[in-house]
Amino acid sequence: MINITFDASWWLITVFVVDLVIRVAAIIVVPRNRRPTAAMAWLLAIYFIPLIGVLLFLLIGTPRLPRKRRKTQEQINGYIRAASRDLDFGTLRPHAPGWFTSLVTLNRNLGAMPLAGDNAAHLIPDYQKSLDAMADAIRAAQKYVHVEFYIFQSDESTDNFFRAMEEVTARGVTVRVLLDHWANRNKPFYKKTLARLDAMGAQWQLMLPVQPLKGKYQRPDLRNHRKLLVVDGRVAFTGSQNVTDSTYNLRKNIKRGLHWVDLMARIEGPVVSSINAVFLSDWYSETNEALTDQDYLSEVHPGPGDLDCQIVPSGPGFEFQNNLKLFSGLLYAAQHKINIVSPYFVPDEALLLAVTTACQRGVAVELFVSEEGDQALVYHAQRSYYEALLRAGVKIWMYRRPYILHSKSMTIDDEVAIIGSSNMDMRSFGLNLEISMLVRGGEFIAEMREVEDTYRSLSRELTLEEWEKQPLRSTVLDNLARLTSALQ
Repeated sequence: MINITFDASWWLITVFVVDLVIRVAAIIVVPRNRRPTAAMAWLLAIYFIPLIGVLLFLLIGTPRLPRKRRKTQEQINGYIRAASRDLDFGTLRPHAPGWFTSLVTLNRNLGAMPLAGDNAAHLIPDYQKSLDAMADAIRAAQKYVHVEFYIFQSDESTDNFFRAMEEVTARGVTVRVLLDHWANRNKPFYKKTLARLDAMGAQWQLMLPVQPLKGKYQRPDLRNHRKLLVVDGRVAFTGSQNVTDSTYNLRKNIKRGLHWVDLMARIEGPVVSSINAVFLSDWYSETNEALTDQDYLSEVHPGPGDLDCQIVPSGPGFEFQNNLKLFSGLLYAAQHKINIVSPYFVPDEALLLAVTTACQRGVAVELFVSEEGDQALVYHAQRSYYEALLRAGVKIWMYRRPYILHSKSMTIDDEVAIIGSSNMDMRSFGLNLEISMLVRGGEFIAEMREVEDTYRSLSRELTLEEWEKQPLRSTVLDNLARLTSALQ
């Protein structure tokens, strides 16, 4: 009989060596090309919970699309730049500030579309009216309808939208639809929605699908968060709203009585071609169908207004964080007033510094957020910045529950604004594909001010005195959530 003795010391030595190798390797691998805060958060996770930390890092530690998708994005970006170089994008407004011109150049160098003049853009702050306005635009289609939304559901609220698509496909109009896979896959009416698209004859594709058995996989929390609609290259819509009921049809939201408040813009003019270019690039990324033989990009139609507009796409398909650079540039350019509307305001150090510096320069800064949170981690991470903002002089308006203020916009002085799908948080800067529209024109700012006034009337102001009375447990939760927000 053979006796096998177990020497625990060898196991302890092995565990110690493996643990040491992981820690040393983490110091070498994790900080590379990563922001210090993100690197530190990952190192803390790996050091304190090694097994879970390493697994999480392997799963979601690379905030980039797969190499093949990045090459696809670069190819279509190059084509769009070449195709749009000699197009007539209208007449620009005179006397643009120097900082605005340089910011437009920055956007262009980072992958944005050209600045376009002669545009008209009008805001639609009512949730159902926005869905119905998009349905009306679809019914007027003669050639094609391009639809791209993060969440896309056929339900009672969106039935008019879907019926409009069914009507135009029945008379031969091409309808193409992009919807995010991960955001929709477990939502109510997902299968019903896809079946309805098939039945009407629409061409549809899932964006960033996580389907490893089909050879389609990337970091699962990289999402296409864009919201846009283009009809015949003449009319477009973009903003914060998804195509779904204002409760998102989720039982937990209905139980809490939550409804989303959103803001969309209806746009006409040459910039519609730029919005369409974003759709074409995403369609190509998902289908490898270039659609370049149908001259979509050359369809530049004059608009009934004189707004200057530039479309700025951003996301992990680009080398830099285009939206973060745009927001920061605008904050430093402001001279009198900054109004920010963001449901998820979790800034990095640079953006927080830009906001607080604006206050210290004498600029009046107001931030509109929700009193109620729909995502616990983001809600608490956002709260962790309130004290610094209040002490700097930022006025914080909290949109009263049970509504979730989901609009995403920023106005600078009385001349420039941004509207789009991008939140001011690290997810939108590094992980989500977003679309933002930069607008120059006092008439558009006037509409934005009306919306902001409405939001203010439906909000309450958070004061520093109130904030200092927060219980310790809330402070602890806020700070812990702030640490997790940096895990990118």
